[in-house]
Amino acid sequence: MHQKILILDFGSQVTQLIARRVREAHVYCEVHPCDVTDEWVRQYAADGTLKGVILSGSHASVYEDTTDKAPPAVFELGVPVLGICYGMQTMAHQLGGKVEGGHKREFGFAAVRARGHTALLNDIADFTTADGHGMLKVWMSHGDKVTEMPPGFKLMASTDSCPIAGMADESRRFYAVQFHPEVTHTQQGKAILERFVIGICAARPDWVMRDHIAEAVEAIRQQVGDEEVILGLSGGVDSSVAAALIHRAIGDQLTCVFVDHGLLRLNEGDMVMDMFVGKLHAKVIRVDASELFLGKLAGVSEPEAKRKIIGSEFVTVFKAEAAKLKASAGGKLGVDGRPAVKGATWLAQGTIYPDVIESGGAKSKKAVTIKSHHNVGGLPEQLGLKLLEPLRDLFKDEVRELGVALGLPPEMVYRHPFPGPGLGVRILGEVKKEYADLLRRADAIFIEELRNFHDEATGKSWYDLTSQAFTVFLPVKSVGVMGDGRTYDYVVALRAVQTSDFMTADWAELPYALLKKVSSRIINEVRGINRVTYDVSSKPPATIEWE
Repeated sequence: MHQKILILDFGSQVTQLIARRVREAHVYCEVHPCDVTDEWVRQYAADGTLKGVILSGSHASVYEDTTDKAPPAVFELGVPVLGICYGMQTMAHQLGGKVEGGHKREFGFAAVRARGHTALLNDIADFTTADGHGMLKVWMSHGDKVTEMPPGFKLMASTDSCPIAGMADESRRFYAVQFHPEVTHTQQGKAILERFVIGICAARPDWVMRDHIAEAVEAIRQQVGDEEVILGLSGGVDSSVAAALIHRAIGDQLTCVFVDHGLLRLNEGDMVMDMFVGKLHAKVIRVDASELFLGKLAGVSEPEAKRKIIGSEFVTVFKAEAAKLKASAGGKLGVDGRPAVKGATWLAQGTIYPDVIESGGAKSKKAVTIKSHHNVGGLPEQLGLKLLEPLRDLFKDEVRELGVALGLPPEMVYRHPFPGPGLGVRILGEVKKEYADLLRRADAIFIEELRNFHDEATGKSWYDLTSQAFTVFLPVKSVGVMGDGRTYDYVVALRAVQTSDFMTADWAELPYALLKKVSSRIINEVRGINRVTYDVSSKPPATIEWE
């Protein structure tokens, strides 16, 4: 059994980054809503595996009667507690300190002086001043601040504008910081969180994906027994890793349904089949539904309407296929008179931890939901099937590690994310087969050249240096010259994005030589396109495809 850290979520959109950083230290942790009861907290800690608690940030003000506070039991368990931003403020407020509204919000970089040589910050610094003071380069985001520390606390960190930027009660192992160690802008953030979970909480760093396979396989076998499972295989990373893991656990008890909506990248459908049927020897039913989807999308140009059509149509097609595989539809009898085909009683989904957190937050109305829930929501109930979610405890980076450990090719597992609606949302305006075919070929050239083109400074390909890259089809015709004649053909836009975490997403400054080669190839090789542009839109929402 893994030792664990409990993260209580007060609604900050970066709460899950805390969990990611803890997991990166190979310590298991879970995120739960902050309004759990004292009884729930005590029960959660009862088996002795809870080693510490982290209180997250929030957009609220702790001194208002209506805002959430930490369950008092958190401070009575005898385990270390770390408060971050609002977490620090609620710790101060609840333990006898004082929090006040600031005259000026602080948002962005700050240089914080570490004081008091506490166990949390001792020997952790970015630079030292001429006076010998250790300084930390951190990221702040707050309006309110602690103006009076609770009894028993001493000053741990300060800035000119935030005199109490950190506090500690080392006898009770309570620590709190006003800045955000979970975001990559705080340069020593990883070291601070590791110090807390491994150094102070003494949690075992045994959360390792290679070892997790055996645990997950055993859990799936226990859950499913000898029953059969169906999985909607989209070809994306999450469903692919879920399929590989479940197949490792139960083999032919799993049937994958691959709904090909005709809006995949070039040869992507064939690659999915080659991998899962050819190499893993899994049972996969490929449903060619491209005409159906294109028919439903005819005349629709509004992006959200297209997303909804693609999503609901996927559900319709999947339901029809799943119905054939259900126990009630099996029907064939063996020699002993019992059903030879038991049929599926489980629906598997590649739900990952951020989906769970966000959908939970949406229900409680506390978390600020950033991206929509793309899962096949409601299907288990509609089909009368039990739900199997073997990845629900994992983050995307952990899913990728797990996929490689399961034997999936790294280039498949680490490929850029592609939205569920596929090319449907990369074609501006109405989706037509002609547009999809042109876009597929242009996009394939872009991706190929990103893989071929290496950055001299790092030696990495530009595909690896970007977190997301794709081509967008613009349904307008632009003038070009081919030979002696004037042509009027379509335009595509190239898009490449670099991200480091939720807070940072920006367009990639691709070399001109690369852009020149890509545009020349597209114009020369894809008849029907004669102009290529590069999208330099910055900041969200233009960079929204976060992972």
